[in-house]
Amino acid sequence: MKASYLLINNLNQAIETILVESIVSRTLYKDETLKVILFAFAAGQELSEHTASVPAMIHILEGEADLKLGEDVINGVAGTWAHMPPHLPHSLFARTPVKMLLTMLNEKD
Repeated sequence: MKASYLLINNLNQAIETILVESIVSRTLYKDETLKVILFAFAAGQELSEHTASVPAMIHILEGEADLKLGEDVINGVAGTWAHMPPHLPHSLFARTPVKMLLTMLNEKD
């Protein structure tokens, strides 16, 4: 039996162009336990503060952003990774063009 898998050789190329004053997102994978979304932010764009009902991980792939996690503001650069528990207030402000991978875990009851 063959195993099924998804392979993306270069996440940074999954969204090649970031238009001025825009945010682009692309769902790369989704099943009953996991959702993976690639975001691309033009410089100056932001995701306003919000929460998620499930645990999530942010991985900054390129660029520089102010990443607010709870009360902390972190300088997010390429390679920055963060795990967020459910209901943690968070936001992102792109200081430069930014590509970010968001992984959301669906919790089972």
